[in-house]
Amino acid sequence: MLKKEGKYRYFEAGEGTPIIILHGLMGGLSNFDGVADFFPKHGYKVVIPELPLYTNNILKTNVKAFSKFVKDFITYKEFDKVILLGNSLGGHIALYHTKMYPEKMAGLVITGSSGLYESAMGESYPKRGDYEYIRKKAEDVFYDPKVATQEIVDDVYATVNDRIKLIKTLTIAKSAIRHNMAKDLPKMTTPTCIIWGRNDKVTPPDVAEEFNRLLPNSDLYWIDKCGHAAMMECPNEFNQLMFEWLKKSNL
Repeated sequence: MLKKEGKYRYFEAGEGTPIIILHGLMGGLSNFDGVADFFPKHGYKVVIPELPLYTNNILKTNVKAFSKFVKDFITYKEFDKVILLGNSLGGHIALYHTKMYPEKMAGLVITGSSGLYESAMGESYPKRGDYEYIRKKAEDVFYDPKVATQEIVDDVYATVNDRIKLIKTLTIAKSAIRHNMAKDLPKMTTPTCIIWGRNDKVTPPDVAEEFNRLLPNSDLYWIDKCGHAAMMECPNEFNQLMFEWLKKSNL
C-alpha cells in the first residue's frame, strides 16, 4: 500500500533504523518485495519512495536532482541517519547522495549500481520498437531469463514506446555518464556493503571490484548464478548477506 503525502508517494513498513530503498530506471517498487518483507521483521523500518524519474521537469531529470529529492524526503520524514539501499540507477543516486550529504548516512548498500561503468546505461535501456528485442534485453538483466516475466517485459516495452518517458530515460542515462563517481569514491567513508550477482551482464563483476577498491570503507559479497537485480532474483541470499553485514557494522 503506497502512502501519499504532499509530493511524496512511498511504501513504509516496520519500526527501527530506516532502510530507504532506491529503485532503478526500469525497476518498480515491487522488485524489492523480498527486502520489504524481511527487514521489518528484524528491527528495521523499510521505506521505498517512488522516485520522480518521469515526473520531474526535464532540467531536474538527473542524478543530482534525484539525490536532492532523497535528501528532502529524509528531512521530510524527520529521519536522523538512514541506510540507503540502491540497485542500478538507484545505487548511483544513493552514491551521489552519500557524497553530497554524508551527515544523513549511517550506511550504504549497493547492488548492480551504475556510477562507474558507462555502458550500463546505454546498453540496458533498449531502443524503441520490436517486442522480441526488448524481451531479450529484459532477460539479460537476470541470470535466469524466466525471472523476466511477461509483466516486466510489457512494462519496459511500454516505457520505451512512450515518447516522453523515452526522452527522460535517455536524459537520465546521459546524466549517469556525466556523474561518474570514480574521483569521489576514495573520499567517501560511509560504511558500504556491495552485493553483486556473479553473472551480472549489465554491470559486470569487475565493476563491483572497482567499487570495492575505490571505496575506503566497503565490503564486497558475491551471489552465484545471479544477474543484475540480486535483491529480486536471489532475495533470500541477498537479505542474509545484507542482514549479516548490518549486524557486523552495528547498524
